[in-house]
Amino acid sequence: MMAARVLHCAAMDDSQLSDRRSPPQNALSVSEVTSRVKEHMESRFSDVWVAGEISNLVRASSGHIYLSLKDETALLRAVVWRGALPQLAIEPVDGLQVICHGRIELYPPRGTYQLTIDRLHAVGTGSLEARLKKLHASLEREGLFAPSRKRRIPAFPRRIALVTSPTGAAIADFLTTLFSRWRCAEVIVVPSRVQGAGAAEELAAALAHAARLAPAVDVIALVRGGGSLEDLWSFNEEVLVRAIFASPVPVVSGVGHEIDVTLADLVADLRALTPTDAAVRVSPDGPQVAATLDMLGTRLQTGLLRRIDAARDRIGQLARSRIFADPERLVRDRVATLDQQAARLHRLAAAAIDRGGERMAAAAARLEAGSPLKLLARGWSVTWLDTDGVGAGPAPSAAVKSVVGVRPGATIVTQLSDGKIFSRVERTSPDAHQT
Repeated sequence: MMAARVLHCAAMDDSQLSDRRSPPQNALSVSEVTSRVKEHMESRFSDVWVAGEISNLVRASSGHIYLSLKDETALLRAVVWRGALPQLAIEPVDGLQVICHGRIELYPPRGTYQLTIDRLHAVGTGSLEARLKKLHASLEREGLFAPSRKRRIPAFPRRIALVTSPTGAAIADFLTTLFSRWRCAEVIVVPSRVQGAGAAEELAAALAHAARLAPAVDVIALVRGGGSLEDLWSFNEEVLVRAIFASPVPVVSGVGHEIDVTLADLVADLRALTPTDAAVRVSPDGPQVAATLDMLGTRLQTGLLRRIDAARDRIGQLARSRIFADPERLVRDRVATLDQQAARLHRLAAAAIDRGGERMAAAAARLEAGSPLKLLARGWSVTWLDTDGVGAGPAPSAAVKSVVGVRPGATIVTQLSDGKIFSRVERTSPDAHQT
């Protein structure tokens, strides 16, 4: 049609061309043109899939996400309204190759068009795996996956917090297995989405809520069923990995199938292969525990009965013993022993007194032999100067021991064994060898 219109214009003469160059009276307004383009465009592109690489991603405070999709030669603006975020299979980030579903809408105030996205999927797994390796290396350098920081799971949990989707198969698998093994545990389900954009943040918030429950839980189980790398991507998001690392309560992860390994599995205190295995890991085997208790109860009963029999035998031996057969005999034996000890004590005391008397007599004899009176009785005497004229007894230092100092005319007193002699010195004569 366009080609025909061009040929038609080429066939017009100069007068007609001159008329066409004049402004027409019925020109369309900008709003009218934009409205017609909007109607035409949106009606034709109301259900489209677009593949490209995400760039220029901006998260608005309102919760909307603005981004661009680009390929080698073109760029298409796009938006994800806040209400559509839960429908996305994966959280959009810059550099991710995706395929999006939505509709083309024109924004009249700016005369621009954009793709309004309501579904979003990653193209292949290459870009996701590259992001996963990069984040894994970064978190590993920080020590989030170190085995030394992992905590022991309680052997007999009383309260278990279960963080999962309330509508998935994982919750049924977990609870069925848990209650078949350990019925005495109380399970508190903390619901959360486990897939799609924003699910990682929701799971992190659910973990924090589970850790604040009162009374406190003993362990937190984080589970979901299997799926593709894209389906499990929420469990590779940094926000969830750090929430598990920061949890004050031990966390057991049971995500996907046995071959699925997420960053949440690596940072958790214990990794289970599946949700069913997670229930096994957080609970003891109730029937086995009951059997063990029965066995221990039997052993305890047997031991108590054995001790009772031994005590009964001992009581029988005591009842047949001499003390119970003739209690007074024990008293008599004790009295006899006391009498023997008393008699022995008296003998020992008398002997000690006799020995003391003998030692005292020997000491008195030695003192008597060395007495000055004894010496006087054998003809010895003591002489001293009578300085006061009364003949008082001398002090030991006053006895005359030398003629030196004794002048003629001095009065002296001589003590004999039977009395004293008062004399006056006529003269003194020192011995020649003393001079």
